[in-house]
Amino acid sequence: MIHVVRTMLVSRTMRDAAAYFADFAHAEEWDPATVSCVRLDQGPVGPGSRWRNVSRFRGRTSELSYRLDVREVDRLVFTGENGSVLVTDDLRFTPVSADSTRLTYSATFGFKGIARLAAPFLRKEVDRLAGDIADALPRVTAR
Repeated sequence: MIHVVRTMLVSRTMRDAAAYFADFAHAEEWDPATVSCVRLDQGPVGPGSRWRNVSRFRGRTSELSYRLDVREVDRLVFTGENGSVLVTDDLRFTPVSADSTRLTYSATFGFKGIARLAAPFLRKEVDRLAGDIADALPRVTAR
């Protein structure tokens, strides 16, 4: 299992930041590894909403099914899964000022089957990916 945490400042109110990130389709904008992310259901975004996310990791493309598990005023939790990995993204929002929010982004990667053997070798790449997100996210949310 690999766990990474990044904390960054976003130029949005806590309410606006949480609403933006609740729609996981926006991962196309803030996650440099995401190739596409499409919502699979309709209606208001809430617990149970689902997305198909295609990402590029280590030069390979993989598809994960994501679900929003928790939607609170100051927290979002998504679970993404395919045959090789279970990913939990936990986003926590703390107001800093009237128009800025501290976002603490935690991701846990639990590898399945034979992929578990590769986990120790993937830590560096997962850390790089988390760093890329931390670099991109504040720029994207300032728009």
